[in-house]
Amino acid sequence: MLNSRPIARRVLLTGAAGAALSGAAVAGSLSGVLPGRRHLREALGIGQAGEGVPDAGGAEPQFETFDSAARGTQVTFGWVTPPNQKPDGLPVILVLHGRGDDAHSVFDSLGMHQFLAAHVEAGGKPAGVVSVDGGEAYWHPRANDDDPLSMLSDELLPRVAELGFNTANLGVMGYSMGGFGALLLARESSHQRFVPIKAAAASSPALFAQASATSAGSFDDAADFQRWGALSDKPDVKNIPLSVSCGVDDPFSTETERYREACDPTPAGSIGNGAHNHGYWRAQVPAQLRFLTDRLS
Repeated sequence: MLNSRPIARRVLLTGAAGAALSGAAVAGSLSGVLPGRRHLREALGIGQAGEGVPDAGGAEPQFETFDSAARGTQVTFGWVTPPNQKPDGLPVILVLHGRGDDAHSVFDSLGMHQFLAAHVEAGGKPAGVVSVDGGEAYWHPRANDDDPLSMLSDELLPRVAELGFNTANLGVMGYSMGGFGALLLARESSHQRFVPIKAAAASSPALFAQASATSAGSFDDAADFQRWGALSDKPDVKNIPLSVSCGVDDPFSTETERYREACDPTPAGSIGNGAHNHGYWRAQVPAQLRFLTDRLS
């Protein structure tokens, strides 16, 4: 009697090889159909984009904590300058973190101090980078009196100015929830509300099509979403340059594309390879630093 195991093994190996060879075609044809599209593409190594933190000799970030009346809790903020520079007169890039992150994450996970050092070493215009704890309130006033926007304008920026930074020369950058926050801040600023900014850059902004699609706790109710969260169809940003990017394997890519299409002019940035992770967000930092610093006087 013939042993069927070697034959079966050859069939399995042949099938696996064929799947590997045709993986790109399979993922391409089913990418809009399969619920597990992102996981399939990830497994096949298709469309992934990531960036490590450069070893650029960045200065050590500094941190302070204050009692925030606007947020009703203690808040930590951090800042850094390019190596061997003081804050005196430097413009500011405010980086808003994603959900689950905090002021430290902007440096620990995103590596902003190292990217800033590499940016300046390559001839980019200098600026200071500032981060702050925003909690999980989606960077807007909440019914429980947690108000990150007022914290930014009334409490954080005066402290940053006291350090010597030029807070009248301000750009904002954010990723995920912080990307949403950057676009929200751009809208509010363009209508002379909260913080006056000169440019905004967002990576994988956490944009939702409607209140029922939002993640738990992101908004108080449908009215709260309508006031603060409905950005995709009507960005309503006037005279503030925008850079908006998202990975195709990111769950927010569709809404980000809608946002980009609704803007006039179309923002810088793109919908390209990448997923919803720090690797993708780090990959966007060099271009976003150039974009922002070029627009700060």
